[in-house]
Amino acid sequence: MKIWPGNPYPLGATYDGGGTNFAVFSEVAERVELCLFSDDGQETRVDLPEREAFVWHGYLPRVVPGQRYGYRVHGPYEPGSGLRCNPGKLLLDPYAKAIEGDVKWDEALFSYRFGDPASFNDIDSAPHAQRSGSSRW
Repeated sequence: MKIWPGNPYPLGATYDGGGTNFAVFSEVAERVELCLFSDDGQETRVDLPEREAFVWHGYLPRVVPGQRYGYRVHGPYEPGSGLRCNPGKLLLDPYAKAIEGDVKWDEALFSYRFGDPASFNDIDSAPHAQRSGSSRW
């Protein structure tokens, strides 16, 4: 899947008639993966190729409204400093126009193992997490 640079604004997933621009703010991320989900739940990951003013962004041609997606953020994991970047965790887009699904509570949703808040839990949370969605027109 070929991703173009896109634009840093507007934030969120924005359809322009030919594709969708994805943009998300993160001051601490070292890498951000856009995760697209098919109707049967298959995940495709694409690195957002650009960062400008702490906004990671990319444009995918032919991605239309209704696409389910999330992000995985790579970066520092320093719980004592409030930093818990963990690519094992699927994150909702804080600028999403829609959210799909229910939370299926599971330890995989947490960045730490139960009973040890300082530990690192890299279990994939995607099977248990909600998904962001671009709005339908």
